[in-house]
Amino acid sequence: MWPDVRPSSMMNECHYDKRMDFFYNQSRSQTEEDWSGAKLVIVLCFGAFFCLFIFISNALVIAAVVTNKRFHFPFYYLLANLAAADFFAGIAYVFLMFHTGPVSKTLTVHRWFLRQGLVDTSMSASLASLLAIAVERHMSVVRMRVHSNLTKKRVTFLIFSVWAIAIFMGTVPTLGWNCLCNITSCSSLAPIYSRSYLTFWTVSNLVVFFIMVVVYLRIYIYVRRKTTVLSQHTSGSISRRRTPIKLMKTVMAVLGAFVVCWTPGMVVLLLDGLNCTQCGVQQVKRWFLLLALMNSVMNPIIYSYRDEEMWRTMKRMICCRFYEVLERRSSRLPSAMTSTRSNASTNSHYFEDNTTQGMVNEKVHI
Repeated sequence: MWPDVRPSSMMNECHYDKRMDFFYNQSRSQTEEDWSGAKLVIVLCFGAFFCLFIFISNALVIAAVVTNKRFHFPFYYLLANLAAADFFAGIAYVFLMFHTGPVSKTLTVHRWFLRQGLVDTSMSASLASLLAIAVERHMSVVRMRVHSNLTKKRVTFLIFSVWAIAIFMGTVPTLGWNCLCNITSCSSLAPIYSRSYLTFWTVSNLVVFFIMVVVYLRIYIYVRRKTTVLSQHTSGSISRRRTPIKLMKTVMAVLGAFVVCWTPGMVVLLLDGLNCTQCGVQQVKRWFLLLALMNSVMNPIIYSYRDEEMWRTMKRMICCRFYEVLERRSSRLPSAMTSTRSNASTNSHYFEDNTTQGMVNEKVHI
């Protein structure tokens, strides 16, 4: 009997028809044990609450920019686009919650690509939005203006570019940079992602993080120094001179929250891409995922806390909605109440007419 010797071409056999349990077993990922029982229920409950808050708060930010004419400037349009990226992140996390835990191993390859691609696209959209805001802030700072003179066409082009880059980055593994044809190069956290792609993705994102922090710090220092010098030689209002500083503080807070929430996850993915088997990446992955989710929760809070006009606009919309609900409830009162009041009014008029007529008759008799 001949020995079972397979040709070398079989070593690079592609596994597009396999389910995810095959890849999880190959990568020694303990997803079923890690995401089950009470832990899974707690994580899903917190995730559902945060996603609901993400939807409502970021929708309010977008509505505030649309309805308030004071926000009809390039900076706020790009800020609304960042809120849209956070809203999309909420959608991605909802999809992730229904396709995690024991369900993960039953997914097809294409379904898993969709699950991870949504998360990657939302993260890339947020990062690209911060880059677009950096471009707008740099243009305004150079001219020492509160807002840049970007036209609507250019702002629209920036927003379109943000989502084009985000969608492309989210679909790169699907387009071919994966390990379906070379399972020995699969990562542990992302069982059908190639370790080389994870390394490239995380390193590029961390480099962009560092560059953006440096750029925003330089812009902030420049604006603060120029504002201090000009305030000594101009008689403009104090609030107007402080406006650029306030906008930059808002941007710095948003960028800081983004870096704090996403950097731990990026580092873990980088260690996994470098095939660090002793780093314990499986034990911390779900907590860093929740930390990344918190970034989309924090952004609208930062907007409303740092920008008084934004908070007033959001509060006005919430109060108007509350009053509309009260008016609808009051309009649903039984019609019998109205008819009773009308009958009572008619009877009182009838009584007054009879009384008046009786007094006239008495005077006639007298």
